[in-house]
Amino acid sequence: MLNVGKIEEGFVLDHIKAGRSMDIYRYLKLDKLDCTVAIIKNARSNAMGKKDILKVECPIDQMDLGILGFVDQNITVNVIKDGEIVEKRKLELPERITNIIKCKNPRCITAEDHTLPHVFALADKQKHIYRCIYCEEKFSGRKR
Repeated sequence: MLNVGKIEEGFVLDHIKAGRSMDIYRYLKLDKLDCTVAIIKNARSNAMGKKDILKVECPIDQMDLGILGFVDQNITVNVIKDGEIVEKRKLELPERITNIIKCKNPRCITAEDHTLPHVFALADKQKHIYRCIYCEEKFSGRKR
């Protein structure tokens, strides 16, 4: 049995689709922070079969967790204070995402000017459709 100690202040991302924890680690730029991070891959789950878990010991207000709704709305965000879960957050699709997906339109300004960020705005919440803010190129579905 693997034992990962409890954290005093931070958050736990639970119910991550197996194999996706490293993507989330990169999206949240956790390598840039000076905090403790535990990555648990392929943990047994009654509901999912296998799942990944991320435990991050740093104040949650330092993090922009909005991208998680784009990656997977089923992820559970447990906020930890004084070693106890004080809040569970529900994820929603973010209104904008930056530099997570790239515009594939060869005529888009981002194809010429590589210094511009790739910014997509939510166009249809029900169908999970985003559009490039520069050229309106459509992105449908979540990042795999």
